[in-house]
Amino acid sequence: MKATLLLLLYFFLVSLLVYAKKSGDVTALQIGVKHKPASCDVQAHKGDRVKVHYRGKLTDGTDFDSSFERDNPIEFELGTGQVIKGWDQGLLGMCLGEKRKLKIPASLGYGEQGSPPTIPGGATLIFDTELVGVNGKTLGGAEESEL
Repeated sequence: MKATLLLLLYFFLVSLLVYAKKSGDVTALQIGVKHKPASCDVQAHKGDRVKVHYRGKLTDGTDFDSSFERDNPIEFELGTGQVIKGWDQGLLGMCLGEKRKLKIPASLGYGEQGSPPTIPGGATLIFDTELVGVNGKTLGGAEESEL
């Protein structure tokens, strides 16, 4: 009887591991560099005002948001909690014009509560990002004028 229970427990745990692996969930921030410019004259640091184009997806492939579609990158101060922790950490050191894929665990995203109705609780988030501005400097090399 004990051996049968242990065997069932073993198969249950293996099944959970296989499911977690299939679902694409991550437990730590994963950063993949998809494109890095030949030169990195401008880099994003904590406290910098950055502009980022992004596309957000769930692990099942469902898109939940995209600044590309709106042609309107998000602008915020990096490393100060204005965005989810996965972004504050995953965009540090990024070069102007660089493209990264961020796989963000729920603990660095929207947590167990999610962001209904588009992001369920406990969701791993996948973002394709492109840094298009740092402290007024843009991809064309020009400085944006302050209003």
